[in-house]
Amino acid sequence: MLLEYGAWRADRPVGRRARAGETQRSGCHKAASVAGSARVSHQRFDPGPLPALRSSYERRPRRFAHIDAQTWGSWHWQHQNRLRRPEHFEDVLELSAEERVAFVKSAQRFRVAVTPHYAALMAPDDPSCGVRQQGLPQPGELQSFEFELEDPLAEEAHMPVPGITHRYPDRVLFYVSHHCPVYCRHCTRKRKVSDPTTAAARDQIAQGLEYIRNTPTARDVVVSGGDPLTLSDERLGEILRGLRAIEHVEVIRLGTRNPVTLPQRITPELCEILREVRPVYVHTHFNHPDELSQESARALGMLLDAGCVLGNQMVLLRGVNDRPETVMELNRQLLRLGCRPYYMLQCDMAQGISHFRTPLTTGLKIMAHLRGRIGGMGVPHFVVDLPGGGGKVELVPDHIVGTAESPWGQVVTFSNSDGKRFEFVDVDPARLEGDAER
Repeated sequence: MLLEYGAWRADRPVGRRARAGETQRSGCHKAASVAGSARVSHQRFDPGPLPALRSSYERRPRRFAHIDAQTWGSWHWQHQNRLRRPEHFEDVLELSAEERVAFVKSAQRFRVAVTPHYAALMAPDDPSCGVRQQGLPQPGELQSFEFELEDPLAEEAHMPVPGITHRYPDRVLFYVSHHCPVYCRHCTRKRKVSDPTTAAARDQIAQGLEYIRNTPTARDVVVSGGDPLTLSDERLGEILRGLRAIEHVEVIRLGTRNPVTLPQRITPELCEILREVRPVYVHTHFNHPDELSQESARALGMLLDAGCVLGNQMVLLRGVNDRPETVMELNRQLLRLGCRPYYMLQCDMAQGISHFRTPLTTGLKIMAHLRGRIGGMGVPHFVVDLPGGGGKVELVPDHIVGTAESPWGQVVTFSNSDGKRFEFVDVDPARLEGDAER
């Protein structure tokens, strides 16, 4: 067997795939209409057992049929053999006419790179595959609208020194790399990610560490990019040790999509560094159940054993994960692997990603569906990162459907996840005191 670590999680028996009305996938989740994705059923249901996770090596395309398991498991080999041009995909999947056009035109704006591992997770004959839509250029990338912004979160405007965004009083974003194993088509930092001219040089990283060292309010540092795990173990270790040596830094967070796109990067050597500076809060970025594999399960297990605390930040993407059942399955799988769903993020107002954007009501209805159908640990925060540097705000479904007066205060009528109504007395202490005196 290719993967021994974490096999008890990844190889549980496969139950039935789906009942009538539930999510059905053939390789990847089929795209759904926005109208269909917005419906929330109030009927109780049993989603059934989770499907077992498959190995990307076992699913490797013909192009890599001659590659042995040891080579496939090398993150250096995976990185060096990324697919970048249309001809690289000829023995991997059947590109649609729209994908071919988008490849030529959009790749000039934002580079294409797909690891063999991530390519193996794509449905070879289905352009609507959720994994495929995230990794391959899409026609929608060629469209831009007046309301879209190059830097939607005003990260550059809140940059006291190069490579540091200091927007919240106690938190800083520390960009240590502008490269990624896979360039996600919904990236909010397209303005600089994949551009070699904007890469973080050694002196810039040193300047960032110095800023954090001289800013006592910077108690929470998010090491980000690009993807920080594109750095060597030696370089990443220097940065993390430097942060841990700063007395006022209480929290170190690491934002990485490597457990999704290049799980082979999670090595014993890397985990030893993370164990040395623990705890490190690792934010992963799984967006669809089909991105989970035996390799990613192994990577998450190794991070847990290194003392990391795992959380997932899912971006809500139209046609990828805008169905409640899809989010439910993803979050159940993540919890089983020790990774708590942390954020469900509304798509930013970045340029060239309008085709991924969903109405806010879609996210609210997904949240309403999750509550009562999955434990609280499986319910993420649904947030919008406001344009212009306004920061994150949380959106929650409104369960209040009516109010009335009573002798003790307002009677508030709530609707639960099943659509049933319940009354709750919102007690006014002054009224109780007056009643007692009488």
